[in-house]
Amino acid sequence: MTILIKGGWIVDPSQKINEPMDILVSEGKIERIEKDIDVRGCEVFDARGKYVTPGLIDMHVHFREPGFEQKETIETGARAAVAGGFSTAVCMPNTNPVIDNLKTAAFIKEKASRAACNVLMMGSITKNLDGKEKSPYRELQEGGIVGITDDGKTVMNAGVLYEAMAEAAALNLLVSSHCEDIHLVYDRSIHRGEVSKQLNLMGIPAIAEEIIIQRDLMLAEATGARLHIQHISTKKGVDLVRQAKKKGIKVSAEAAPHHFLLWDEAVLKHGTMAKMSPPLRTKEDVEGIIQGLLDGTIDVIATDHAPHTEKDKDQDLIYAANGIIGLETALGIALTALVHERGMTLTQLVECMSCKPAKLLNIPGGTLAAGSPADITIMDIHREWTVDEKQMYSKARNMPFHGLKLQGKAICTIVKGVVKYTEA
Repeated sequence: MTILIKGGWIVDPSQKINEPMDILVSEGKIERIEKDIDVRGCEVFDARGKYVTPGLIDMHVHFREPGFEQKETIETGARAAVAGGFSTAVCMPNTNPVIDNLKTAAFIKEKASRAACNVLMMGSITKNLDGKEKSPYRELQEGGIVGITDDGKTVMNAGVLYEAMAEAAALNLLVSSHCEDIHLVYDRSIHRGEVSKQLNLMGIPAIAEEIIIQRDLMLAEATGARLHIQHISTKKGVDLVRQAKKKGIKVSAEAAPHHFLLWDEAVLKHGTMAKMSPPLRTKEDVEGIIQGLLDGTIDVIATDHAPHTEKDKDQDLIYAANGIIGLETALGIALTALVHERGMTLTQLVECMSCKPAKLLNIPGGTLAAGSPADITIMDIHREWTVDEKQMYSKARNMPFHGLKLQGKAICTIVKGVVKYTEA
């Protein structure tokens, strides 16, 4: 299939392009990107007034398959991804069985081959996520993993993580870390602050995250590993990453949309729909994360898309499952809260949501250069819309965004040269 995207404003930081141009797509790749392309006999997409970017990449999703298909599947998760403008999604290994063996990796690759978007995966740092014994990284890398993480859990044994980082450094595998000290999180549900006091709950202090970030930065410095801090949630955590980068430590960080949009007061309105791990923090922490995104300390915007059933969430705060869905709202929230309200440039946004994830994971994408895979997102950054949980493509509905008014959304997602989502 040959597609000509005409008249769109191209934003491609990888090529320093920020101007109106046309893109010709043929046989799954970008054939040409230049002004006034004139080709007959192809499908033409009129992108005038729209912005065209490299396909968005979400390096932190939970598609729940295998083992928890009642929450989400690779098929439904991928449909949600393309509806949100994502051409690539990277699955976390906390499935059942865990992605710590070639059989599970092969299962996911087979399912991914039929999905609407590119579906990649991370392997676990430790076998069965138990924090005790390393998974076989070299074997898993040959089986297709693009990094390692025990996401959802913290590797509390520093000795195990030290050896894991040393091996990952030798293999050039990204080590993604869920930073929460289990002893400060166990049996607690929301941030420790005024809201937890009001609800008479034991809260999770900010230091639970900051202790582990500091430890992992020291381990990364000692081993030379590439460390990636997942879903950073505290201002001091951002400061620690900022200082580490100045020291030359190989560290990157991601922020989830909910952590730069909402703070702990949202729990009073949304209840368990605003419960996640790490929890929503304070308004000051939200500001710290926004500043980290604006100054480049935080490299990536990732959703931590975490689908759950209604039953999982319909419980007391202490017992309800952590996490919310986010693939279909992430771009709209980022455009609204960062671009329109805080002056982030579209170039910065595309770097956070496409270019940098591709670079960190060493995967194709993040560019519209000729010869690269034709993974493309077309967005209307001025489109006003209201989030409606009933319109979600995800299997799940757990989110605190229903009824939220946003400005900006994806109107077309192309994956390997094929239109996988377009507004009706």
